[in-house]
Amino acid sequence: MSGAAASRAPGRTLVLASTSPRRRELLARIGLTPTRVAAPEIDETPLKGELPRAYVARLATGKALAVDRAADEVVLAGDTTVAVGRRILEKPADEADLRRMLGLLSGRRHHVWSGVCVVGIDGRPRVRVVDTVVAFKALSPAEIDWYVASGEGMGKAGGYAIQGKAEMFVRFLSGSHSNVVGLPLFETRALLSAAGVPLG
Repeated sequence: MSGAAASRAPGRTLVLASTSPRRRELLARIGLTPTRVAAPEIDETPLKGELPRAYVARLATGKALAVDRAADEVVLAGDTTVAVGRRILEKPADEADLRRMLGLLSGRRHHVWSGVCVVGIDGRPRVRVVDTVVAFKALSPAEIDWYVASGEGMGKAGGYAIQGKAEMFVRFLSGSHSNVVGLPLFETRALLSAAGVPLG
């Protein structure tokens, strides 16, 4: 059975609570095509004093529960953020904010946190949180200028996309690479399997 057919098997249809093309591409790597894609609308502002682990778990759960779900549907949602220590780096507001973020990441390690939530046919959310450690080389002003000018970092948590040009800045990575892209596949597959979604 093909991945697309498997995700449409009777009794378990997969809804992706995200419009991110990266997450759809990652699901395709494990042979899954959502039968439906929904755009959850929730406030993604971190709470005062909220730690990155709690933040991504809360947002992933909130996104999954914000989507209307039919009785035979399993909903998958994820949230990924970059953190330097306890500091959460959201999507840059503008080029100046992007430069600030790249300066923070330059020459040091940071954490990429993802929360993955699956709501099964029982309606109960199940969540896993994944942490990947990434280290950037020391970035020169010219490298920062070049990356900002590329436009790739805008709209990305932490101001960069590892699946793009920024991968050349990575000198060390410990953990899940797919997590840094936006969806940790090992944990996602385990959650979907437990929810009864047929996998290839």
